[in-house]
Amino acid sequence: MSRTSFLIPLLLATAAMTLPDRVASAAAPTADAPRVIAHRGASARMPEHTLAAYRRAVEDGADFIEPDLVMTRDGVLVARHENEIGGTTDVALYPQFADRKRTQRIDGVDVTGWFTEDFTLAELKTLRAREPLPALRGIWFDRQFAVPTLHEIMVLLDDLVRESGRPVGLIPEIKHPTYFREIGLPMEQALLDVLATHEIATRVPLVVQSFEPTSLRTLGGLTAPVLPDLRLLQLIGDPRARPADVDAAGGDLRYRDMLTADGLRAIAEYASMLGPHKSQVGEVGRGGRFEATTLIADAHAAGLQVMPYTFRPENPYLPSALRSGGGHARNETGAIAEMRMYLDAGVDGLFADDPALARRAVDAR
Repeated sequence: MSRTSFLIPLLLATAAMTLPDRVASAAAPTADAPRVIAHRGASARMPEHTLAAYRRAVEDGADFIEPDLVMTRDGVLVARHENEIGGTTDVALYPQFADRKRTQRIDGVDVTGWFTEDFTLAELKTLRAREPLPALRGIWFDRQFAVPTLHEIMVLLDDLVRESGRPVGLIPEIKHPTYFREIGLPMEQALLDVLATHEIATRVPLVVQSFEPTSLRTLGGLTAPVLPDLRLLQLIGDPRARPADVDAAGGDLRYRDMLTADGLRAIAEYASMLGPHKSQVGEVGRGGRFEATTLIADAHAAGLQVMPYTFRPENPYLPSALRSGGGHARNETGAIAEMRMYLDAGVDGLFADDPALARRAVDAR
């Protein structure tokens, strides 16, 4: 997601789509149970964006799995939180790739590391995933899993739907689409091309999310003849920042403008869901009381569902009033309590690193 300083790396948002008895139309808020979105898979339990993390998420009760998508040099969509992969793979251990470490500007920020667009898929497949938060989540599964392609995720999703008997949805985020378009790797059509080759895409809820409205509008113009039930979710970054596509075009629109009544109505013209950072929905105060903003009511009035990000089970990510145990301890009780406050406030879904805890929070309502 966004690189802005207030955001916890993360992402995002979900949908409710037209499927019997399980998911309702995403065109307007409904009274159905809020959706559990497995943020980067069950990323509190397994290395993020691995097939193992997605499988664990579904076993733990997720309604959606969320792959962040970037591209290889040969135009293949793969799942990584960022196109910089030094923090999530073991690329630094390979002498043959040492000279590919570089610094470049992405969405207005200088980033140093190794980038997926400098690797072919065959080269990327030689790498293995590692835990980006080792101090919190350990390194037990480091270097065990490959970087998956979107195609491989779709194959896995088909298997998971059959095994679970549930129409588990997919909610990918297109990462840095303006940047990738500028280097000759447009993502929108590539995404639809992969989805259209998998029959499972016609049987489960599909949502695509992005911080960039141009990318979502582009997808909206392409999906109708291919995947007419696909829904779109507008992610919201730092209120002070401009979306990368707006900034690249010299525009003035900031995320805070998108959260006004007029801004929300404008989003509803091309998307049916909103993915704000959880602090934009409300915060848990010192006394443990939830202090809500008007965003849920305002978004619902515009016809948008609200799917805040990101809920994590460790003390450093929890409000101070809900922490217990050591400074970096896993705190299931506090995590569930926090999510229940947001559920009580009326959110339509939760982006959670630990979908098992989110499932418990939703089911306890």
